[in-house]
Amino acid sequence: MLSPRTLATLALTVMLAPWPAAGQGHASVRLKDVARLDGYQGTPLVGYGLVVGLNKTGDKRQTIFSAQSLANMLERFGVVVSGDQMKVENIAAVMVTAELPAFVHGGARIDVTASSVGDARSLQGGILLPTPLHGPDGTVLVLAQGPLSIGGFGGGKGGNSVQVNHLTAGRVPSGGLVQAMQAASFKPADLIVFSINEPDYTTASHLAKAISADLGDGAASVIDPASVAVKVPAQYKSALPDLIARLEPLPLEVDAPARVVINERTGTVVVGSEVRIGAAAVAHGNLSVKISTKYTASQPAPFARVGETVVTPDEKVDVTEGGGQLVALEEGTTLQAVLKALNALGATPRDIIAIMQALKAAGALRAEIVVI
Repeated sequence: MLSPRTLATLALTVMLAPWPAAGQGHASVRLKDVARLDGYQGTPLVGYGLVVGLNKTGDKRQTIFSAQSLANMLERFGVVVSGDQMKVENIAAVMVTAELPAFVHGGARIDVTASSVGDARSLQGGILLPTPLHGPDGTVLVLAQGPLSIGGFGGGKGGNSVQVNHLTAGRVPSGGLVQAMQAASFKPADLIVFSINEPDYTTASHLAKAISADLGDGAASVIDPASVAVKVPAQYKSALPDLIARLEPLPLEVDAPARVVINERTGTVVVGSEVRIGAAAVAHGNLSVKISTKYTASQPAPFARVGETVVTPDEKVDVTEGGGQLVALEEGTTLQAVLKALNALGATPRDIIAIMQALKAAGALRAEIVVI
């Protein structure tokens, strides 16, 4: 099984395939993939719960509220014990969050995210106990539970440990069971509005043209970069779901923004096809400092009348600076050329993150950097 770091490197390699140059065409997608009906949005949910089954990586005694939560839960099962008398390391207090989509019925399942709020070292192998998730008005809308998937692993303790990726937050796929249907229904209307997920004038114009081509000239108009108004035909005024079902599959062209997305936790870098580089020269070298300590025993000379055996540390410091190759990037360089240059430098995903941020600071990166 490939590690997340290897998968990130492979993803960058795959992006070496030819990309369309700027202005030479845009990606064609369905309307439902770039816009949604205005006024029917999801509901953010939050709850407080416990994760159990950890291998001594949970909250310590300094985190009082997790022990108290466990004591309160045990009391409901007929086991009365004081929270300040507990000493457990296999539980962790977490905040559980999710988003409940519109029109979801009771019995449906959604993904939930659990994040540690104490001093737990890892949620690896943990199971989220049943946790009610509340909406903005305090109503319980979802009940979450299940095993956590954290996308990494860790082992050891103290100075002898290894950790891959972020271990104190994880997801429970399909772990949220919807308890009640969202109160939403269609009412007869003369006008509906589609909200674009990524506001953009070009995309809004293409969306309006695609709808007008299907329903008739002037059926849709651009309100702003994020909204397109659609006049409801007479035959659909009492059957809006049929109109929406007709419009959602419509193909249209979108103008994707030039964007570089960086995930520092996993070392993942995703570079959009519209990213361009101005004239710049790039060199990147790694600086590593290694400090090692070896303990030796110092003994007195033979037949010495005084003296004692003591342990003396022998510290060694090694500083290594990796060689960096200077690579020149020409004005208007395409994504393919940028990735070839980065691969020529032998850059890892972590190196690429640093290089992209430096290019942005130098004014040579014609793209937005998004850190998630």
